[in-house]
Parts: sequence; structure tokens; C-alpha cells
Amino acid sequence: MVVHFIGAGPGAADLITVRGRDLIGKCPVCLYAGSIVSPELLQYCPPEARIVDTAPLSLDEIEAVFLDAANAGQDVARLHSGDLSVWSAVAEQIRRLEKHGISYTMTPGVPAFAAAASALGRELTIPAVAQSLVLTRVSGRASPMPNEETLEKFGATGATLAIHLAIHALAQVVTGLTPLYGADCPVAIVVKASWPDERILRGTLADIEEKVAAEPIERTAIIFVGRSLASEDFRESSLYDPAYQRRFRGRE
Repeated sequence: MVVHFIGAGPGAADLITVRGRDLIGKCPVCLYAGSIVSPELLQYCPPEARIVDTAPLSLDEIEAVFLDAANAGQDVARLHSGDLSVWSAVAEQIRRLEKHGISYTMTPGVPAFAAAASALGRELTIPAVAQSLVLTRVSGRASPMPNEETLEKFGATGATLAIHLAIHALAQVVTGLTPLYGADCPVAIVVKASWPDERILRGTLADIEEKVAAEPIERTAIIFVGRSLASEDFRESSLYDPAYQRRFRGRE
């Protein structure tokens, strides 16, 4: 018996990896976070699969489902939104599985920030403007931020910031980053990237709060901040420059 942790992608049912889709189709038990994972993904489950929405469950109750499946010799597909490597809460589940000697695998998924960048039609790293992307968040009820991981410290680098789970703290984001990026720095908020009701708000640190007040956002949004979001007059990279010799080009 194996528990397969699967990154289910940002929302759209066709933004899951082939491996992830195939694993769902082979497992007689499927656990998914119904509060954020699209129910359309459940179409890949076998017809007689046991499907459990974990949104109302505690970790102890999820562990009990794993144990029931293990006792029945049934593989489990455990779906998490986006990619498993960040903010997925798989680490605590894996610790429980290892305690019971239950095997598991991890299958990556399309991360929410990547789907959001695609919705914006933007590359987030622009030559000589921004070459780093910081994925971060703010403290919340579920998990506080470490003391050294602050928006101000990340913002001091000038990198493009992809701020997750922070729409409730937009005022904090604006206050902390305006002195570092300037009031005219571009901001883009992508709500429910890749879902049918996807929404995009664009502005600056000076006016984004006003725009959100006019079109309220409750959850499932990523806040991007950085000069790369609107940069147009930038130098081209050397990668495709005709004078740039590289091993695959084979030019004299």
C-alpha cells in the first residue's frame, strides 16, 4: 500500500501532470482538499473510488483514513493544490506515515505562482531588472512567519515578490514595501489563477488598496510586486544574440 501525494495544480483540471492524473486513476481511495482543489479533478478517479474531502478534517482524522486504507491494502491518491514543495502541509502527514511504516511518493504539480504569471502574460525575471523571484507569505493563524523572514528584508533585494496567502494583509504589504520599491512600483493580484472565475487586478503600491476595495477579494490570490511586472524598455538577453557563441550554436 502506498500513499501518493500529488500536486494537483492551480485549479484547472488539465493543469495536472500526466503522472499525477494516471496515479489518481489507479487509486481506490482519493483524498483531496475540497476547499481549494477543483472537484473537476475527481473525474480522473476510478468509478468506485472512495473520495474523501479533507477540508473539514483534522490531521488525526486524515491519519485515520490512511490507516484504514493501509489495513485494506488500498493505495491512496492524496491531492494538494499547486505544488507539494511549498505550503502543502505534506511534511506533517509524511511524518505520520513514517511513524506507521507506510510508504509514500511525491508527484510535483504546476505551482500557483506559475499559473498566475501565465495569466498575466509576463515573465517574472527580466534582464537587468529582476533576476530573482521570492515566494513568500505573511503570518497567519495557521502558521507564523520566522522572525528573520520579513517582507522588508526580501524587498530590500529588489527581487520580484510573489506573496501568497496575504490578501487579508494587503495594507501591511503596501506599508512595508512602498519605502523599498517606491509608490509607483507595479502590483498585480491574480485571483484563482486558471479557474473559470479567474480575475486580475493591476495597479501600483500607491493605488492597489483602493482598487481592491472597489473589487473585494477574500482568498485564493497571489500578490506580485516588482518592477519586472511592467518593464518594457529592457535590454535583451545575450542568449539569442547573434554574436553570442555557445556550445549548441556551432557558429564561427
